[in-house]
Amino acid sequence: MEFFYPNRTNMMWEIFGAVFFGDSQRLVDAEHKMFRLADIEALLTEKGIAIFDTATAIRRLSGNASDKDLQIVEKTDIPALLEQIPLCHDIVCTGQKSFSVLTEDYGVEVPKLGEYNTFTINGRDLRLWRMPSSSRAYPMPLMEKADYYSRMFQSAL
Repeated sequence: MEFFYPNRTNMMWEIFGAVFFGDSQRLVDAEHKMFRLADIEALLTEKGIAIFDTATAIRRLSGNASDKDLQIVEKTDIPALLEQIPLCHDIVCTGQKSFSVLTEDYGVEVPKLGEYNTFTINGRDLRLWRMPSSSRAYPMPLMEKADYYSRMFQSAL
């Protein structure tokens, strides 16, 4: 199974390809304009990486996905989510909107780019990492983004 990406605005799987395989295109089927979902699922399972959003419902206030144009309608129940993944000790956020959920609800300060701050939810100590956005609109070269993610994964995994 594959995941279609019609506008290719998000380069997360290119970042993961660069970090884990040394090949930014390893998880991309450029010919068919698709991501290689089976390969992505295998990688995430092997490394113990879970991916989810801090909001389960949002409203787009304009025609783009810019954080300033998104309104959170329903936040993810982070404590309930963490109960399902007891080995989780690191959370990664890439956008200001996702940080707003954690800073407002759990009192954690936004760390510097590529760094983390610690906080506690229901007695569990966690690290909140701030990583570069995977959006192509974020003005940083792919390999520089991958370098940030590589350092984070070396610490977290």
